[in-house]
Parts: sequence; structure tokens; C-alpha cells
Amino acid sequence: MVKRVDGQQSTLWRGLKVIGIGIRQEPLMFSAAVLGSALYGAGTAGGGWLLGRITDSVLAPAFAAGRIDRGDLTTAGLVLAGVALVTAVGVVGRRVAAGLTSYRLQARYRRLLTRQYLRLPLEWHHRHPAGMLLSNANSDVEATWMVFAPLPMAIGVVVMLVVASAAMLVADPVLGAVGLLVLPWVVVLNAVYQRYMSPAVTRAQAERGEVSSVAHESLEAAAVVKSLGREESETQRFSASADQLRRANVRAGRLRAAFDPLMEAIPTLGTLAVLAVGAWRVQTGHAATGDVVQVAYLLSLVAFPLRSMGWVLGEIPRTVVGWERTSAVLSETASMPYGSTEPAPGGAVPVELEKVAYAYADDEGAPHEVLHDIDLQVKPGRTLALVGPTGAGKSTLATLLVRLVDPARGTVRLDGTDVRELRPGGVAELAALVPQGTFVFNDTVRDNISLGDPRFSDEDVWHALEVARADGFVRHLAHGLDTVIGERGADLSGGQRQRLALARALVRRPRLLVLDDATSAIDPRIEAEILAGLGTLADRPAGSEPGVTVVVIAYRRATIALADEVAYLENGRIADQGTHAELLERSAGYRRLVTAYDHDDEPDAPARDLDEEAEELVVDELLNEAAAPPGDGPGPETGSGEDLTEMTRR
Repeated sequence: MVKRVDGQQSTLWRGLKVIGIGIRQEPLMFSAAVLGSALYGAGTAGGGWLLGRITDSVLAPAFAAGRIDRGDLTTAGLVLAGVALVTAVGVVGRRVAAGLTSYRLQARYRRLLTRQYLRLPLEWHHRHPAGMLLSNANSDVEATWMVFAPLPMAIGVVVMLVVASAAMLVADPVLGAVGLLVLPWVVVLNAVYQRYMSPAVTRAQAERGEVSSVAHESLEAAAVVKSLGREESETQRFSASADQLRRANVRAGRLRAAFDPLMEAIPTLGTLAVLAVGAWRVQTGHAATGDVVQVAYLLSLVAFPLRSMGWVLGEIPRTVVGWERTSAVLSETASMPYGSTEPAPGGAVPVELEKVAYAYADDEGAPHEVLHDIDLQVKPGRTLALVGPTGAGKSTLATLLVRLVDPARGTVRLDGTDVRELRPGGVAELAALVPQGTFVFNDTVRDNISLGDPRFSDEDVWHALEVARADGFVRHLAHGLDTVIGERGADLSGGQRQRLALARALVRRPRLLVLDDATSAIDPRIEAEILAGLGTLADRPAGSEPGVTVVVIAYRRATIALADEVAYLENGRIADQGTHAELLERSAGYRRLVTAYDHDDEPDAPARDLDEEAEELVVDELLNEAAAPPGDGPGPETGSGEDLTEMTRR
């Protein structure tokens, strides 16, 4: 066992352990690479031995006699060609098998990392920048397993050295000993190289991850950067990070540039020493010319392959760093526990939150509670609007309802069952979330809605688009459902992207729909039609509750007016709950929030644009309809799909 003497030996030992892991995972392909490399090494050393024998038995007598036997020369040439062919087969086999070993391991670990990213809870992703995770799955995985490209050749060099050393010592012990003097120098040079190269490569890998993080942020915020004219400052920020990576890579490159010539010079100097000593021994009659040729040739052949040992030792620091960064993700144990309860069939689900609290971890890891003792009930088929100032905890509450995160304490129940007791995938069968940030893939409309799920036919997709009131503009796209809508839906308006995101949730026929300000870019009348059409989604057994339970985070009065009930959040608590009219009357905070635009008659109030005035007209119409007495229109407790649809048509 290699003991821990210093950092260098520890790095080498850890690198060998990683190599062992790779060999165990790709034993057949690695064995094929080693076999090809061994064939190459044996063929190369055997060719050197054969050249010495041909020199003594064919070439030297021919020079002495002044003529050459064509038959002997032909035989020698054929034998050398056969050895060269065997060596070439070994080279091809080694390169193909070594490449496959490296790339298979990279593919395996990229898949493992992707599965781990998807398995880890959202809280874990909040603490890890996306750019760093991309670097883990790309450059770190590549750095870990690229060592398998030169490794089989290095193993072949070991075979070559064993065969060549035996052949040199048999040919002439003195010349063989002179030639073998290069090996201790190679070992010493590699030890010094590793000591300086390991920290340099570690630094370069860390800087590569930082560059990925900065680049990812810049690309994600491209619209913000351009709209605010911050291209130059963002370029400077990226340039600073890129310069640090450049300096780290240059330092590593300088070390390698100093190492490679020395690795090549040592065998070359050894060859010169063998020729000098060999010439003296031939002159004194202690060695044959063929022996000198054989030893010098073998040593010159070893010069290039010896570099592969340097490549392996040069890759080991990168292997160790890449493995540590990759395995740190793979060893994460953060998870969400699941039960085995099946979601009960039925229609709209009731929602119940009991003493629910949630805390985010700050930069130092200390919990910062943002929701406190939330008690909330939503009856099946009803629409609840969550209203509150910025930072009140509305979006956090939405993620709790669909179990993207678990509460620090308390219970969230859907259809009477604690969400933690449902089997994996159970919550997704009951509930769907349309988040605040609309994400559209660079793919077809069809795949943006179905996400590649074969359960959903084109008929299902069109129905979801109809409910989301997106079928009209989709039919006018160049290729309908087959239209590729560009990176992040750049070819669509904000309202169109929101409706596609809504259709993506609706195609799954959720029994609970959570909208996190997901209709802010949609016309209020279209929004009313969408909510009215939700009742056509679920396949409900006879006698089940009608429609879909909807929880909507709302800011616009037009949206709030469509809800059956309103929960007003303030400082992470439900300050009040009731109908819109009730909260306007008794909650000063709610009244101040939703009537903020009503004060524009004051002298210093900013002028409203036409969109705001149009929205106010819709709000007034909806509120007037809701306040009408029975018999004159829908009452305050109706909110049915038919009533809303009829209302928005007028």
C-alpha cells in the first residue's frame, strides 16, 4: 500500500484509485486496449532485437564480402515487414479501444450526473450555480477520464521496457546498463513534475468552472444586459474571469512545455551515450556491431513511448481534481422522502395546509424563515387568489403545494393525503405548476407541450391549446405544431409564451392547478376565458367535485376578481382570508395593495397608460357583474365556467 508521505504521493495514489474505478467499469474494452498496447510494445522491442540479428547475420557479412545475398535480404525484409504489421495492428487496436474506454466512461458519468441533478431537490439547486453544474458535467468529467487515452500506451511501454531491457542486457550487459540509466532520471523528472503540476491543474479546473458560471449568467440575462446597456461591463466581468483561466492554463502549459523536452532529451542522451560507449567497445573487440545497433535502436524507440508515461502522470492531477468535483455531486445525499400511497381517483382536489413553515438557508447556512404557521384550506373546484406584497412568500407557498420543496414543519395535504406519503410521481399526477418565469424550449410546439411524453396525442395537445386560448396563434404559425419556436421562444410574444406554458400544464389534466403570476402578460378577457374553460379538462367520475381547483398568485384586480376567495399574505403569514369584497372592507393592507392605482387623481400621481385603463374597465365590469343581485347576473359565489365565458363575450 502506498503510504501518505506528501501531497504528491497522495495525488498519485488517489489518481490510481480513480483509474481502478474506470477499469472495473470498462474491463473488456480496457483489456482490449492493453492487449493492443502490449502487442505494440512486444513488436517494437522484438523489431529492435531482430534488427540486431539481421545486422550481424546479413548486413555485416555482406559488407565484409562486398556483396549481398538477395535471398537473405528478401527473407530479412519479409520478417521485418511481418513484425511491423503486427505492431501496426497493436497500435490501431490500442487507439480504438482506449478511445472507446475514455468516451464510454465520460458518457456513463454524464448520464449519472444528469440523473443526480434531476433527483436532487430544488433546495440543493438553489445553493449551486447552474454554470458550475454544467462545468461538472462537461469539463470535469472529461478531465477525469481522459487519462485512459494514454494509459494503455503507457502499459505497453512497460512491456516494451521489460522486453527491451532483457534484449539489451542479453546483447551486451555493459551497453544495456548504460541504456537503462535513463529510467531513474525519468522517474525523478516525473516526481518533480507532479509536485508542481498538481496545484496548477487544480487551479485551472476551478477557474474553468468559474468561467462557465459567469458565461451562463450572462447568456441567461442577455435581454437584461442589452436593454440596460451593460454589454461592456458584462464583457469586462467575463474577461476578468477568462484572464484568470488563461493565466492558470498558461502556468500549467509552461510546466508541461518544460517537462516534455526533458522527457524526450533523456532517452536521446542515453542513446548518444550508448553509441559512444558502444563504438569504444567495438573498437576494443568487446562488442559486436549488431549489439551496438540493437541497443541504440531499442533505446531510440523507447524515447517517444516513454513520453506516454509522462502524459499519464501529467493527466493524473486533472483526473483527481475532476473526480473530486464530480464525485462531490454524485455523493450528495439530499433527497425528498416518498411514501407508497397512490393518488385517489376523482375530480378537483381539496387543498389543506396546517401550521406550515418554510425557511431558506442564508449564505452562512443559517435558516431564514419566510413562511410562518400557514393554515389554509381550498375547497375542491374553487379558485383561490394568493395576494400580497413582494416578498410575502407567495411563490414559496406555490412550490410547497406541488412539492418542489418540503416545509420545515407542518403538513401539506392534497385530497386529504400528506404529500410526503404519496408515491414518486403522485403529486405530479394531481397538481401542475405554471411558474412565474416562463420557460420555452428550442423545440417544436408539440414537444414544448407534451415534453416528449407519448401518452399525449395531437388531439390532447390541441385541446390543451384551446383551453389556454393558444390554438389560434399556433394554427397561424408556419408549420403548426411542428413549428420550432426558437431559443426560449424568442419568436413569440410574452403572452404567447405564457399560454404555451399554461397548455403544457393543462395537457396533463391536473386536478390542482397552481398559477404563479402565470397570466400577467395575457389580456384580462382571455384570462377569464382560460379559467372558465378549466372545467373541460379533468375526466371525473360521476359524483366527483366539478372542475379543477385553482390557486393563482395574482397582482391584477382583473385576476383577483375571478377568484372565489382571496388569501392575503403579509410577512410570511396569512393576514386575512375571504372574498375580495370582504377583504376590501376589513383589511387595510389588502385595500392599500389592490387599490394602489386608484389614487391617480392625486396631483403627483403618474399617468396611466391605455393598457392599465383597459384593465380597469374589465375589472369594473367583472366586479359589477359579481355584485349584481340574483336574477340579474351571476352572484358573488358563482364563478362557474359558463357564467365567466358569457360575461367575457359581452
